[in-house]
Amino acid sequence: MKERILPEQWHILSGSALKTIAVVTMLIDHLGVLLNPDRILLFTVFGRQASLYTLMRLIGRMAFPIFAFLIVEGHRHTRSRVRYGIMLFVFALLSEIPFDLFLFNTWFHAGRQNVFFTLLLGYLGMCAYEELENRRLLQVGAILALLLTAFFLRVDYGVSGFCFIMLMYALRDRELLRDVAGIMILSSRWKAGLAFVPLAFYNGKRGFIKGPVLKYAFYLFYPLHLLALYGIRVLSL
Repeated sequence: MKERILPEQWHILSGSALKTIAVVTMLIDHLGVLLNPDRILLFTVFGRQASLYTLMRLIGRMAFPIFAFLIVEGHRHTRSRVRYGIMLFVFALLSEIPFDLFLFNTWFHAGRQNVFFTLLLGYLGMCAYEELENRRLLQVGAILALLLTAFFLRVDYGVSGFCFIMLMYALRDRELLRDVAGIMILSSRWKAGLAFVPLAFYNGKRGFIKGPVLKYAFYLFYPLHLLALYGIRVLSL
């Protein structure tokens, strides 16, 4: 039985609602990178100034933990583990050029890979854990190999991102412990911990995003919005 923080009647957010929150917070984060409104001050607390840029990046820290949670849910409920993994790999490849253009203004940048690679490696780690459950040496070796891949590929969120996904998977039925450990493992700490607020309201249902069109539109949003933001930057020069 799952250990939940909130009572059952408070579980009002579907998987589709979480996807929407993740997409919106990610967009706000990337708009902050694009616009860099650091000079727009909002308020001052104890002598420290908070700008619009700071607020946008703070909101954006919620996105990755939610995406990681959704990957764990996808692993649990997918009808085909192989097809799901291939889909993540394809979108990782599709997203790399838009990712490099938006962040580095170049078609290819080997120093950092987009977040779909992080999600893919985490997904493969979960698959390895289950498929090699009775072969412990191979299981540990496979997970370590994936962790090293995350390190050498320099995927978005790095090794901590991979470990975070594995942690979300390992503690998927122990919500409070998952939240505390998740906040500790991510470099953004309490900022990313804000994501656990909407996760506490998750009801386990798919929601309104159903069928292949809406499903793939959700994944396509990542590379398409990066291309759109890059285009805005080019046109504004």
